[in-house]
Amino acid sequence: MLNFIAQPMLKSFFITGLLITLSTPAIADGHNITITGEIKQGGLVVGKTNANNTVKLNGKTLAVSATGDYVFGFGRDDSSDYNLVISQANGKEQRRVITPAKRQYQEQSITGIAKSIMQPSAKAIARSNKDSGQIRAARKISSQLSSFSTGFIAPIDGVITGVYGSRRIFNGVKKRPHFGLDYAGKIGDPVKSPAAGKILLYVPDMFYSGGTMIIDHGQGVTSTFLHLSNSYVQVGDQVNQGQIVAAVGNSGRVTGPHLDWRINWFGIKIDPALALKIETIN
Repeated sequence: MLNFIAQPMLKSFFITGLLITLSTPAIADGHNITITGEIKQGGLVVGKTNANNTVKLNGKTLAVSATGDYVFGFGRDDSSDYNLVISQANGKEQRRVITPAKRQYQEQSITGIAKSIMQPSAKAIARSNKDSGQIRAARKISSQLSSFSTGFIAPIDGVITGVYGSRRIFNGVKKRPHFGLDYAGKIGDPVKSPAAGKILLYVPDMFYSGGTMIIDHGQGVTSTFLHLSNSYVQVGDQVNQGQIVAAVGNSGRVTGPHLDWRINWFGIKIDPALALKIETIN
């Protein structure tokens, strides 16, 4: 857990990308600001403050829930400096510059990939563009839910076979990085909701991702499940953390059954493995 504590003369330092303590100006009423999460590329950061405070990140106002929860995150290759500003109604502020730590990612070279995979047809590209549009629209939604603040659980009890940020090189051509966690599984294995939320999207047959589900956890934080064989919920349903919502499949462009779980903060792709480490802030 990361603490912004309203005391002068505190030092800041990093240990393996985790920001431990940050200096901040003294504030008369001793107000504390607390965040949890790893300050590194792909990290999701959850904060808690007074619900009446204003939170800005690089000048952009973040949503704050009725219980004072807010969230932001960093992309795979993000190395920008971020100014986090917490403003109270009386005009007093706390400020901090946050820079996500850089990471190294895996690469794997594979040869002998079929031409149909390397060069999809015009029809396949058009279908994929339509699918992507639906996904982008769902990820733009910012609801008043704050389920992200209670942390995440793994959606399946399976061996992890693919990790966030890794990249495959097909026939010498670098492909897009992988932005999820892949879990080994059998067709029909149950898939649980990592946190409470609302079902935003389910399409059983997207071109690349097959059965695709998106769950809203609040303030732009979503989970996406790919390659599903079935859904046990409908769009608009409210779901609880741990509730079985879908089944593992091998739909879409895959070589075998597995679950690909992804987390986004709006359009920013988050590492689910880091989200699993988030602690609940009381």
